[in-house]
Amino acid sequence: MVNWNRKELLRACLRSLAQQAGVEFEIIVVDNGSTDGSADVAEHEFGARVIRNRENRGFCAANNQGIAAARGEYIALLNNDAEAEPGYLAALHGACSRAPDIGMAAGKVLVWEDPTRIDKAGHLMFLDGQNRGRGSGALDRGQFDREEEVLWPDGCAALYRKEMLEVIGGFDEDFFAYADDAELGLRARIAGWRCLYTPAAVVRHHRGATLGKDSARRVELIERNRVLLAMKLFPWSLLVLNPLFFTARLAAGLAAAGRGAGDTSYFPGWRGKWTIARSITRGDWEALRMAPRILAKRAEVARMRKLRAGEVWRLLWRHRLRLREVA
Repeated sequence: MVNWNRKELLRACLRSLAQQAGVEFEIIVVDNGSTDGSADVAEHEFGARVIRNRENRGFCAANNQGIAAARGEYIALLNNDAEAEPGYLAALHGACSRAPDIGMAAGKVLVWEDPTRIDKAGHLMFLDGQNRGRGSGALDRGQFDREEEVLWPDGCAALYRKEMLEVIGGFDEDFFAYADDAELGLRARIAGWRCLYTPAAVVRHHRGATLGKDSARRVELIERNRVLLAMKLFPWSLLVLNPLFFTARLAAGLAAAGRGAGDTSYFPGWRGKWTIARSITRGDWEALRMAPRILAKRAEVARMRKLRAGEVWRLLWRHRLRLREVA
């Protein structure tokens, strides 16, 4: 569990872990320089093992610290703004141990403020690299109540086979935060691992609690990391088409904004739209600046590749995020 302040959210999260049964586990909290005493809460109230960083090293680096310290065969991630239902860990463990090539397990993540709505039930991806939770915002009518293969789990609540992480590596620390779970998940799929979703593993999640849905920095990081993911992992044929898919998504987003819908509604008025435009531009510029380092990592991925370019295309098409959904 990565933590940066949010003491009361962390306390509620740890309380939910205290109710888990059916599987042996340890709790590791990696604290990114909190100033609100939340690290002490984890250590003294719940007996968690706490790794204390002096500064905020980001989601990726902190998770890698926790993964390196973990003793188990499986690594469960849980955001400090999420609360797990009893039986959550046991259900994820059961799903991930179904077959030796299942390297990841995803659960049903509900919106904390309205648990009748889905936050995500696994992930989908638009073909420009933007990803979003499957079923995000939909009423939970039981449409995701069967165990099935999905693209990858959301990093707010996921289980990874440690053997898989030792083969493909952990989180890419160049991503810092946002789309890091998508990059890890797609890298794992390219390396031949699968992901199984189980509805028995239920989590309630506060949406956008880290930086806030109206954060310009959040928009910048999401855009930058979308481009980095595509540069690192997409087949060249799909990467060439990236500007076309991005333009289509942008046009759909602007149309939704005209109706007061979509994420752009968190940035009202022309000033808000200008903030979005500047953030996207900054994100793209930063991605281009990082391109040489990311393209070098692309060569590393090629050495562990099990799926050919056509198979990656088919995988992403099968689990694609449709334009109306992404808008």
